[in-house]
Amino acid sequence: MSKLTLKVNGKISTVDVDPGTPLLYILRNELGLQGPRFGCGLGQCGACKVLINGAAVASCITPVSTVTSEVTTLEGLASNGKLHPLQQAWIDEQVPQCGYCQNGQIITAKAMLDKNPQPTDAQIREAMNGTLCRCMSYYRIHMAIKRAVRQVPA
Repeated sequence: MSKLTLKVNGKISTVDVDPGTPLLYILRNELGLQGPRFGCGLGQCGACKVLINGAAVASCITPVSTVTSEVTTLEGLASNGKLHPLQQAWIDEQVPQCGYCQNGQIITAKAMLDKNPQPTDAQIREAMNGTLCRCMSYYRIHMAIKRAVRQVPA
């Protein structure tokens, strides 16, 4: 066991864990965050994604000991009690069905929009390609991203 210090959603926490423990387990089990979900455990479905250095990272395959930058989870996107435009667009477009993939969808969209605030339809499809939705709500996900683009000042 090792004491590790993490900055998650602006808050610093110290955890005493095995350094090889996946970040996902620390976020959910030690810090009580429910946004990132365990999906495949292989980093292929996207349900566990978090933002690290602006990139959407699969937390299920990221050893906690390798995390040296701030981690932002779905819970960390809201600011001053106000939802992030992507979160609000998800509600407005009624995206979730089962909701299981929504963490990964929103985190992946956030990473994309931070790099490209005015993506084309093709760029949205390409960026979102690796985040799976078993309910097939891809059309609504796409529409929510486009709505969020319109809500964020350029």
